[in-house]
Amino acid sequence: MARLPIVKNISELPQHNYGRSGLSHTTIAGSVLHGMKEIEVWLQTFSPGSRTPIHRHSCEEVFVVLKGQGTLYLAPSSHSKYPGNPQEFHIFPNSTFHIPVNDVHQVWNTGEHEDLQVLVVISRPPVKVFMYDDWSMPHTASKLKFPYYWDEKCYQTTTRKDEL
Repeated sequence: MARLPIVKNISELPQHNYGRSGLSHTTIAGSVLHGMKEIEVWLQTFSPGSRTPIHRHSCEEVFVVLKGQGTLYLAPSSHSKYPGNPQEFHIFPNSTFHIPVNDVHQVWNTGEHEDLQVLVVISRPPVKVFMYDDWSMPHTASKLKFPYYWDEKCYQTTTRKDEL
């Protein structure tokens, strides 16, 4: 497991799309890769028109929009049988938003000419993601993706230790 340096330049960190067109992801500080236990920090860039899948997870998530603009779709109806019609929120540089535990959401770069870049902080890593085909898909039919794309290779080569 790699130890985190005290200071690092995020522009020098490798970015990957993990087979997802239009996405660039960097784990700045992570549980599987770096041994973080309480939080994980990502830098993600979405090209114009690209988006996350419709999904939910059992962790809190905070976003800070660094550049670009887009739309957050959020269905805070985790107690019903399916997500339903999401609320839409315009996101823009220097805006921030949070996603409560298990609320179904999607982030979409709706800008036509500029990348959407966000800094993301999640609690309780590593993330277990439940994906939906559409907003009317029942929660019970959502598909678990664990380990998530950027944790897959790490899980093949590391073992986690919870105690000192």
